[in-house]
Amino acid sequence: MKYAIVCAAGPIDEVVNLAEYDQEDTVYIGVDRGALYLLEKGIQPNEAVGDFDSVTKEQFEQIHSNVEIVHHVNEDKDETDTELAVQRALAYAPDYIVLTGVTGGRLDHLQSALHLLYRMQAENRKVKFKIHNTTNDIRVMLPGVRRVKKDSRYPYTSFFSFGPVVTGLTLTGFKYETVNERLEIGVTRFTSNETVADVCTISFREGICLMVRSSDS
Repeated sequence: MKYAIVCAAGPIDEVVNLAEYDQEDTVYIGVDRGALYLLEKGIQPNEAVGDFDSVTKEQFEQIHSNVEIVHHVNEDKDETDTELAVQRALAYAPDYIVLTGVTGGRLDHLQSALHLLYRMQAENRKVKFKIHNTTNDIRVMLPGVRRVKKDSRYPYTSFFSFGPVVTGLTLTGFKYETVNERLEIGVTRFTSNETVADVCTISFREGICLMVRSSDS
């Protein structure tokens, strides 16, 4: 699997340990101050993207001198810096795009990242997208069947409708299994389920489902 990691400029303690994605062909893209976060972790970004309003002049020079490709964009634009970075990540034809550093801090930035995740997943069905921080793994799922492996790091799994009503939701291998359920905006019933089997199955016919795998620490 080829990974593209997009590291944004949220609180640094929200940036996941990237060791699990460390492969020879992994692509790293820093978003604004996120490029500094990567450098501080000893990771050489392939690219840096942003208006760089969250760094000092000296820090920008550090980024510019250590990253071969730097896209310095205007502050007045329609896209967020993170969206521009995801567009750059797609150019590398990865199997997975992982967003980190997009949670914590400003809630509007979190909402923006979630909606970006939704749109990018809908437009690029051959690529799997997720948001990953130190305590959560967040994914947007399209209709069909998906299998997830039990992961001791994330004992809790929650499901939410992300826009259209989710129909035919069937969960197997979880503590609370369901068959042909309906999941709508505002429903909290599917919060904090737990994986029991080594491999669990999620399937549904229509809608967009947000899956959040979490830990308490």
